[in-house]
Amino acid sequence: MNFATVLGALAALAWLAVVGLIVLAVVRASRRQPFKGAPIYILVAAVLAILLSTVSAGLVFVQPEERGVVISAVAPKGYRENALQPGLRWILPYLENVVYYPISQQTYTMSIANTEGQRQGDDSVAARTADGQEVLIDASVIYSVNPDNVITVHIAWQDRYTEDLVRPLSRGIIRDAVSQYSVEGVYSSQRGEMTNEITETLNNKLAENGLVLTDFILRNITFSPEYAASVEQKQIAEQQALQAAFVVEQRKQEAEQARQVAQGQADSVVINAQGAADARLIEADAESEALRLIAAALQDNPDLLTYEYINQLSPGIRVMLVPNDNPFLLPLPSLENLSGPVTVEPEPSPTPLPTPLPTPTEP
Repeated sequence: MNFATVLGALAALAWLAVVGLIVLAVVRASRRQPFKGAPIYILVAAVLAILLSTVSAGLVFVQPEERGVVISAVAPKGYRENALQPGLRWILPYLENVVYYPISQQTYTMSIANTEGQRQGDDSVAARTADGQEVLIDASVIYSVNPDNVITVHIAWQDRYTEDLVRPLSRGIIRDAVSQYSVEGVYSSQRGEMTNEITETLNNKLAENGLVLTDFILRNITFSPEYAASVEQKQIAEQQALQAAFVVEQRKQEAEQARQVAQGQADSVVINAQGAADARLIEADAESEALRLIAAALQDNPDLLTYEYINQLSPGIRVMLVPNDNPFLLPLPSLENLSGPVTVEPEPSPTPLPTPLPTPTEP
């Protein structure tokens, strides 16, 4: 409660006191009971009430979120050219009065929902795109009265600036902006560009009328049921195409993985084959070297082969059978070094079987 309000309350009490004294004086006079000093009391109370009323009428308190426009009967233009700033201010009692304007931020919402906007029911903005599709726009305009232009707002709009300026201006700008874009651009690729265009245009128009645009919010875009169904079908088709592309990519990756596995196996086979070939070459070189050494040894010791052959024979061998038409593999004189006599006999030829007699035939 500010000081001006307190003075107003005191002035009201003073006037009640005056009325009460007058009523009391009348009642006592009707009963022929004297009321000494009643005129003086009434006069003092009346003077005090007048003073308090006058002072309270001249003192006004402007809140921090307000500015006051002084309507004056003595000013040449009928109003003071400067608005009252926040705090306790003095005006001419009974000749001036103050109209307060809020400078805090206000929000005007236009929505398709019944209870979200300033008006009940569907208050969305119906607009048509460049390709003829109808869309419904939900939007909010956050604005405030410019403190430096409160006098201008009062003269031009008074307290009608919300319904007579902000609402029709924003709806018209939204429709104009939507008409420049296709329906696909409105809801997807060019939505941000369209919002920026609406914001810039609305900001300039409100500034011309003493208001400040804080923000424009494009809340929602609603399409006709037919177009919404077609958009849904398009999105489903796009999702299916993305899924198919993903499957194809997955198959490519699987094929590449299989190719790499096969390549790895082929490389392994080649490496193993190369290793086997290298091992065989090493083994062949070793065998060749061994044969060379053996040949050199046999050249120096011709009987070494016979000696090795005899060592491989069983120690108990006394008789060897060889084919009668083959030469001896070993020189027989060298067998005398054995521990016992060895008899070498030719293998007998197989006995021929008797020729079977012919079977007699019946006459």
